Amino acid sequence: MNSPSSVLSAKRSRRTESPLRADLRRRYEMTSGSTLQRLFTCARAPGVHAVLVLRFGQWSRNRPKALRILLDPLYVILDFFVQALWGIEIPRTAQIGPGLYIGHYGGITVSSIAVIGRDCNLSQGITIGVSGSGSKRGAPTIGDNVYIAPGARLFGKIDIGNNVKVGANAVIHKDLPDNAIAVLDPGFKIISYAGNRQASEEESAGV
Repeated sequence: MNSPSSVLSAKRSRRTESPLRADLRRRYEMTSGSTLQRLFTCARAPGVHAVLVLRFGQWSRNRPKALRILLDPLYVILDFFVQALWGIEIPRTAQIGPGLYIGHYGGITVSSIAVIGRDCNLSQGITIGVSGSGSKRGAPTIGDNVYIAPGARLFGKIDIGNNVKVGANAVIHKDLPDNAIAVLDPGFKIISYAGNRQASEEESAGV
């Protein structure tokens, strides 16, 4: 059993680790199997490829201009391949805290002006986008330890609190407080009973 001092020390070390190290650590911790199996799984995971390119892009932005002449084109090429191969679009200008976890790939779009806290999970088919106009135009600011389920849409100048869960296919356009669980309810709405059948010639003629 770990002593309180060792647990506190581990928490402090995680708070000071680099964003990329935190991203990779979370992926490793959430992968099962032997050490070799976990390393192999992490190495071939699209989510790992995406965070590697993201953190490289963020790091390269702070390099001297002379060095960026070489680094920026490399980032653009790598980012293109992540988008083309895995369907993950996360611009390096987005502010994303350490410990980002992307479990599955495909259809993941994050606005370049979005803000995401530490230890957040992004699922497949999600959008964190811009909406509004004038002073109301913006993208979501998301807190720490937030889980966004497959198909969810978050857009506009809204604040999402800490420890929030956003359910599958939910559409969020208003603030969510800490510890909220938001789901799609009732799930669907019947807007017509016309069905899928083609109208007959008599019906089309109004007979």
